[in-house]
Amino acid sequence: MDSNRIANDVTLRDGRTVHVRTIHQSDEAELLQAFDRLSPTARYMRFMRFVKEPDLERLRKALASFPENGIAIVATIPATDGIDIVGAAFFVIGADASNCEFAINVSAEFGGAGLGSTLLRTLIDAAERRGLEEMEGFVLADNKSMLGLARRLGFSVARDPDDGGVRLCRLRLRSS
Repeated sequence: MDSNRIANDVTLRDGRTVHVRTIHQSDEAELLQAFDRLSPTARYMRFMRFVKEPDLERLRKALASFPENGIAIVATIPATDGIDIVGAAFFVIGADASNCEFAINVSAEFGGAGLGSTLLRTLIDAAERRGLEEMEGFVLADNKSMLGLARRLGFSVARDPDDGGVRLCRLRLRSS
């Protein structure tokens, strides 16, 4: 089996089930719909600035870069038009190829159900399978739920020396 391929159903704490899988380039339209469903606050927390419109060129470039430069996963649920993406996460391998930077987003209606934890644990496992040594992410200091999740999963959390409003979350990985 391809070590970059992820596909499994997960039952969350509240009993709902999501399908977690590796992202596909064909997910572009669903990713754009997921972006449209994000509140302005959720967009700010994810992008660390106010974003009104998605950068389509950047999205396409990112989708084309996986799995060579990292991995991206989505959590989906059935919808009348096929599926809805209710969570997404990715990591991008750094310049020295021993570390990666992660980002994660969970739709508001799935907040607190354990989806963020599921996605981040899946990323950690994938990074370890790829032999990476460290994972890091930049999180707004106001994003208490993400900072709490990072701490629960063993990340150290420190003030970003370049921006007091940002925290740097780091995790040493157990590479296999």
